[in-house]
Amino acid sequence: MLYIVPCTLDEANEFVKQHHRHHGKVQGYKFAHAVADDKGEIRGVAITGRPVARGLDDGWTLEVTRLCTDGTKNACSMLYAAAWRTARSLGYRRLVTYILDSESGVSLKASGWRCVGQAGGRPWNHKSRPRVDKHPLQLKLRWEKTSDEAA
Repeated sequence: MLYIVPCTLDEANEFVKQHHRHHGKVQGYKFAHAVADDKGEIRGVAITGRPVARGLDDGWTLEVTRLCTDGTKNACSMLYAAAWRTARSLGYRRLVTYILDSESGVSLKASGWRCVGQAGGRPWNHKSRPRVDKHPLQLKLRWEKTSDEAA
């Protein structure tokens, strides 16, 4: 049996550091959740914050910026569903997240999200603002859950 439990940003970032395949910690957040088994062992975390894309940061939208599990069955779906319930209860109308185009999205489908198209894949490094790209440079798929859809 799995349960949604509260989680701090530091705890969530530590789990991401230990288990995520291609991303590191996040700087800020609005809230985080963890999923634990009946022994109290954390099996996954979700970190939700303001959208990374400025065009989506309209005051009504949040983004699941990290979702990471140890592979426990149904943990991802539970975390996505919990993130949406919390965002909606705080008055947000849309929640977005991104996955690599090589990932199936089965957990998102199972928790009622819909794919809205391709995004990203470009470097953040530019002449005017040099950066070291630490994220995978490939197309991603944007998924979303909105308040006009069934809960």
